[in-house]
Amino acid sequence: MNRTDSNRWRTVDIVVASVIAVAFGVVFQLWNILWKGSDGPFAFFAPLQSVMYGVWLIPAVLSALIVRKPGAALLTETVASTVSVLLGSPYGAMAILQGAVQGLGVEAVFAATRYRLYRPLTAALAGACGGLFATLFDALYWYPGTSWTTFRLPYIAFGVLSCLLVAGLGAVALTRALANTGVLDRFPAGRDRALV
Repeated sequence: MNRTDSNRWRTVDIVVASVIAVAFGVVFQLWNILWKGSDGPFAFFAPLQSVMYGVWLIPAVLSALIVRKPGAALLTETVASTVSVLLGSPYGAMAILQGAVQGLGVEAVFAATRYRLYRPLTAALAGACGGLFATLFDALYWYPGTSWTTFRLPYIAFGVLSCLLVAGLGAVALTRALANTGVLDRFPAGRDRALV
């Protein structure tokens, strides 16, 4: 198969990316509730709340690892955030833009590898980059009046670490678990079980 054919989306790719997006759109809505409810426990140091951030980027990394096509991370994250909005996200339509920004951050790392590397290190870096894009967006849009030194920079650092671990390495663990069941046998991730 030549390089152009391997980048073409198959029907099964679209279906799997969509299923991941819808499932995580529901998870996002539940996570939104948990996030809003965690203001109190993190009141002692508000930037630490971003340790919860990684969950919001799992679908982008997971879809990129499974589908392995240009745009998979961006599409899946944007659709997941759209589902979250349709379910009543407290962040309104801005959450769709936020999802696209998150997906772009993840997508950037896989694009930098020319969509050829799908190892744990690549996934971890993709999660971290997506977290950087997302928390920078937050710092500029949601928290414009806060201090860079006492709030925004720590918020970004904790968020990036969370996304590296939870979204990046968490997506690797999910991909391996799914591959071991055989459900990913139609995908390179299913055939490369030891590599992902």
